Amino acid sequence: MNTKHRTRGTALTAALAALLLAATGCSSKADGDSTSDGADGVKSGPGVTDKAIKLGALTDLTGPYATLGKSIVQAQQMWADETNAKGGICGRKVEIVVKDHGYDVQKAVTAYADISPDVVALPQVIGSPVVAALLDDIERDHLLTYPQAWAASLLGKDSVQVMATTYDLDMIAAVDFLTRTKGLAKGDTVGHVYFEGDYGANALQGSTWAAKKAGLKVSGQKIKATDTDLSAQVTALKKDGVKAILISAGPAQTASLVGVAASRGLRVPVVSSAPGFAPQLMKTPAAPALSAMLNIVSGAPAVSADIPGVKTMVASYTKKYPASPVDSGALSGYSAAQLLGADLKKACESGSLAREDVVKAHRSQKNVDTGLGSPQNFSDVGRPAALSTYVLKPDAKAAGGVVGVEDAHQAPGVEEYLTSKS
Repeated sequence: MNTKHRTRGTALTAALAALLLAATGCSSKADGDSTSDGADGVKSGPGVTDKAIKLGALTDLTGPYATLGKSIVQAQQMWADETNAKGGICGRKVEIVVKDHGYDVQKAVTAYADISPDVVALPQVIGSPVVAALLDDIERDHLLTYPQAWAASLLGKDSVQVMATTYDLDMIAAVDFLTRTKGLAKGDTVGHVYFEGDYGANALQGSTWAAKKAGLKVSGQKIKATDTDLSAQVTALKKDGVKAILISAGPAQTASLVGVAASRGLRVPVVSSAPGFAPQLMKTPAAPALSAMLNIVSGAPAVSADIPGVKTMVASYTKKYPASPVDSGALSGYSAAQLLGADLKKACESGSLAREDVVKAHRSQKNVDTGLGSPQNFSDVGRPAALSTYVLKPDAKAAGGVVGVEDAHQAPGVEEYLTSKS
């Protein structure tokens, strides 16, 4: 405490304040470093008491990814309920505090300030621009975070864990898929419609690199998250004579792109990043065109996949939320919650649930397999946790509205690409 200008009248007050701080053994809640020993001897800190472990979720329930946000929230609450029914973690019940930011960065910053002092980790933050705006705060607070965003710009941070592949690796896989199965050849032009910001920029990096390797040209069309009529983009792509189209945007943009392209005679293969599809699209007028033209590249399998862990999750989700479709968000959200649960259990075994020790426990894991997709390596903060991508396609009759086309595999050139960036 600074006493340089302290008067005799304030000395007693300052001394009493110092005694109170010493008695609690704590510093300010907001600094993320206050710790104490629990009744069971486990070191704790913000978000942890002897009875509860509190987690935070910064989600989109009212913006362009509202469908995704709802699925993730429900899946993670299901995981928390299942975990608590088995006794919780480290003898403590798990609680999840949910804040809706509507895909608005400023709202997300405010929401983070509201909940960050009182949670130990974030199993969900939706949106690459949101996570980018919070990176410094998350790192400062040692708040282990699983973003529902896959931009490579989020790599390299101890406290931020991008699950599975990043957008650029998915687009490298997309170009490989198009050249192997859809007849794209050297000299052809491929269109790429992409959101402004980290999501689209990172996806474009991958498609540009892969296209150059394959001798293709890229016709880029940058759009905003508020753009829902892609007629102008389709016109431009048709003029450029594209033989295929990549899209890295939201479900509304994918539906518009494919629907308009089909209606104007531009019936070419379209490949979307995983966030660009939602099963609800299969109940729109664009459904026939989506079934005929669209494929999806994803770091996670289809929720209709014949994988025991996935089938168990789908059955539980359907039973708990019968009115909600099971989509990729449910699988992704549940997987993130399981991974964070494993981190918390490992930290507990080491005797500390303090934030920085939860991060250390997480980074010590090199081959994590939840049974919901590819095994992941969390020990290298600078590389994606997995390098293998699935290829899916829409199917209105399947759980989640998609079925698998190709199992997880590493596209040619991925290692070369990662090396060129390091």
